[in-house]
Amino acid sequence: MQDEILKKEQEFHDRWAAAIDVEGIRVRDYFEACTAPENRFILKQLGDVTGKYLLDLGCGAGENSVYFASRGAHCVAGDYSPGMVEVALKLAEANQVDVEGRVINAMAIDFSDNTFDIVYASNLLHHIPNPKMALREMHRVLKPGGMVCFWDPLKHNPVINVYRRIATKVRTEDEKPLDINIVNFIKTLFSQTAYDTFWIATLWIFLKFYLIEKVDPNQERYWKKIMIEHERLKPEYLRLETLDFYLKKLPLTKRFAWNLAVVARK
Repeated sequence: MQDEILKKEQEFHDRWAAAIDVEGIRVRDYFEACTAPENRFILKQLGDVTGKYLLDLGCGAGENSVYFASRGAHCVAGDYSPGMVEVALKLAEANQVDVEGRVINAMAIDFSDNTFDIVYASNLLHHIPNPKMALREMHRVLKPGGMVCFWDPLKHNPVINVYRRIATKVRTEDEKPLDINIVNFIKTLFSQTAYDTFWIATLWIFLKFYLIEKVDPNQERYWKKIMIEHERLKPEYLRLETLDFYLKKLPLTKRFAWNLAVVARK
């Protein structure tokens, strides 16, 4: 069953990779734009990555590998999709940075114990049949004191769940957003864990795309659109983000965010 799921995920992402234009990817936006709160949180926790050996697990188009390489890290762009690894290497070349590409199964990472200073994964675990197995593998390949950082969608928000039911052509059928209680599992593996959640009131922007701007969620990936159009969205996003800051102080509210970001130290 797991092999079937992985094969379907691989085929989906290979098809997506074939349609990607690397010239249109603005790498810095994925980490520094106002609409990238997950990565801004991760960067604050990570600090200086110069000279660090970093595995970008589930690298996708390679934005993460290229960004960290531009900041002085030695990066391995790893993905189960050979097509995505190829795109990541093209993006690295276009941005004049060196990145190593590897086809990797996140549940059986083909590296020795204690190899990496950092394992980074964005939007990966909800595509994995066994996220806990992948987290154990991330822990295994980290050096003592090394850090794992990832962000992924949560399953609890009713608004985003409606979006998921509509946007069937830009998602894979087997993906499973995370339960926020996965944080408790992470705390059993790692010596230190920091986390936060993002997009509660700010999810109004998704509703606006659909209800007001009439953007077909099967033609445009909303989570890409918020990156591409971050300058246009900035005034509204920042007002809503301030509201999110206060909402997250209420009991149980964090679980109703769209995304979870975690940074944990081995």
